[in-house]
Amino acid sequence: MIFSLQGTVQELTPTYAVINVQGVGYYVGISLMTSQTLILNQATVLFIQQIIREDAHLLFGFNTRSEKEMFNLLISVNGVGAVSALILLSTLSLDEIATAIVSKNSALIQKAKGLGVKTAERIIVDLKDKVQKFTNAEENISTFVDNKIKEESLSALEVLGIPKRMSEKIADKIIKQNSAISVEELVKQILKNI
Repeated sequence: MIFSLQGTVQELTPTYAVINVQGVGYYVGISLMTSQTLILNQATVLFIQQIIREDAHLLFGFNTRSEKEMFNLLISVNGVGAVSALILLSTLSLDEIATAIVSKNSALIQKAKGLGVKTAERIIVDLKDKVQKFTNAEENISTFVDNKIKEESLSALEVLGIPKRMSEKIADKIIKQNSAISVEELVKQILKNI
């Protein structure tokens, strides 16, 4: 089993790379996240997941072990293939995927092309207890249940010139204390606490 490849990026596209390892070119499927970290004709190390089928030996490469772990979790779900997993990893960050799963936000998972309602719900059911480590440790998962109110509030504050990073942690604390808060009230509370 191939664990990693260290070599030069011989070819690079958003969906695959060819890694030249001492004269042998390995065709490796990659996500957009990994693609953005690679540079043509530069040395790299990719963590590899090898999938052996009757008709093919496939290699998938990842810039980080965390991305590889998430890929393996996703393909463990019935109905999620390697290509679907790569599309999801290209659409959302690891934190966004984990947060969507834990907060049961199937609509966010469905943003990835080719993932329907049933598959998104199956991902949530199968992985909800396995993705905790991918979310930001300081954030409580319950704060993401009503993301719409938080997002609308942060957008309103950005219009007022307040950076999202500054107001996001305050918003999380307030929502944790009062999950039924309205957008208007949340904006007022954040302004008081800045």
